[in-house]
Amino acid sequence: MKLLSTSVLSTVIVSSLLLAGCSGGGLVDETNSGNTGGGSIGSGSGGNTLTWVEGEFPPYPNLANQCVANNTGSALNEKLWLRSWSNDTYLWYSEIPDNDPAPFSVGEYFDILKTTGLSETGNVKDRFHSSMSTAEWEQLNQSGASVSYGLNFHLQQASASVDRKITVTYTEPNSPASSADIERGAVIVSINGVSVKDANDSASINQLNQGLFPESNGQQTRFTLLDLGASQTRDVTLGAQTVVSTPVQNVNLIPTNNGTVGYIQFNSHIATAERGLVDAITSLRSNNVNDLVLDLRYNGGGLLALASQLGYMIAGEQATQNRIFERSTFNNKYPSTNPVTGETLAPMPFIDESIGFNTDLLGAGQALPSLNLNRLYVLTTGNTCSASEALMNGLRGIDIEVIQIGDTTCGKPYGFYPTPNCGTTYFTIQFKGENDKGFGDYSDGFIPSTSPTLASEISGCDIGDDFSKPLGDVNEAMLSAALFYRDNNRCPAVSAAMAKSAPKPQFIDQGFMLQDTRMQNVLLNNRILTQVK
Repeated sequence: MKLLSTSVLSTVIVSSLLLAGCSGGGLVDETNSGNTGGGSIGSGSGGNTLTWVEGEFPPYPNLANQCVANNTGSALNEKLWLRSWSNDTYLWYSEIPDNDPAPFSVGEYFDILKTTGLSETGNVKDRFHSSMSTAEWEQLNQSGASVSYGLNFHLQQASASVDRKITVTYTEPNSPASSADIERGAVIVSINGVSVKDANDSASINQLNQGLFPESNGQQTRFTLLDLGASQTRDVTLGAQTVVSTPVQNVNLIPTNNGTVGYIQFNSHIATAERGLVDAITSLRSNNVNDLVLDLRYNGGGLLALASQLGYMIAGEQATQNRIFERSTFNNKYPSTNPVTGETLAPMPFIDESIGFNTDLLGAGQALPSLNLNRLYVLTTGNTCSASEALMNGLRGIDIEVIQIGDTTCGKPYGFYPTPNCGTTYFTIQFKGENDKGFGDYSDGFIPSTSPTLASEISGCDIGDDFSKPLGDVNEAMLSAALFYRDNNRCPAVSAAMAKSAPKPQFIDQGFMLQDTRMQNVLLNNRILTQVK
């Protein structure tokens, strides 16, 4: 077993004390912070007046935790902290317009502290700038829990040819949704009496959003459902509660004429997934699987180190030895230093031992099992994002054949360190990742293709999500296509409806916006923080 060196381990794990230091002062060496201006502090009478001076950025630790809420500062303090922090750590800091913060609220100001630039293909460069309350974030950190019904769904945008539609993709075990026997493929017809299909004004759209995304325990919402195969709708009233995600589900063995295939439904790179993945790989290894189908269609990312561990467990020691899983690069102020941790930059290896994200489930330093496979079948949709894409990219970097079945992934080769200040935790792009071959240009996603020509195109089949079958069912379209490809080295003939990829379910028309589930998938243990993608 390769033991991680102290320097490498520090790039994988950063203690919560250092995270607090990031917003509380003292973490970043101010002489190396790139903040050379000081005119916006102490420039008024008395030496403590805050003003905005274009082009001058005081060190952000000097502005941290000066908050309106506890009467230790003003909204201007909070905005100037955001401005200096962004100027120092944001990947595209030079593309942030230096606007006077006075006309904006704190939240509005953060929203504009990002690039407005486009990628080479004309898409928005930064689609991942976001924030949430620190109280909510800490709950997610500590337990992987959030207030919900345990109901995961796909939202189809309305257009000239199709109606708005909400379809259940899966439910969390031991949740209000599973207790109500809601299953994959059920269509949500209305929410609290508001029609999903016909809602066309802001009031009805808001009611739909409020029902879909509960804000407090005990919130009661009435759903009218059309179950898969049913001819009549039924009404179900669900009470929101704190639901703990089960990130690793449906670990199955699929016997074939050419050996046994393993299947894992992996929904999120969260702390509690470490034990689930180790158990899953151990079980598949003991059953001598010849191939693995990894279902990442709803995996929005999370802990980058966990993706590295899974990469090792798939490929094994020989393929990963002395190879890089991902090399992180920050903005040009920090060519050799991590601006958040202060550590010298070092690439992330394929990690071959447990980290112990949650010591109640799995301790640190244990050798990881491996399948020693030279290829991987991955099931993807537009919700496959961040750490999931890093896993695909990292394996391709060491010549593990990745075969992609499904839809184009979300396109996020970037990551960040969640940073709290004054009751809000902010997520702003701080680094870009590349694999062992130096490739990381997949901001438009990985694309399954029968004839790949671009570096971001991967051999495989463009197959739509099949809501008519349970996940893990060998007759479900994506899994069926993966098994067919394994036997025939080509894609199956499918109907036009299944071959056509569904729109990426990120935003819904007329202001009906899907809550950013990427943030819900970035769940960390409160003691340990790793790079997040």
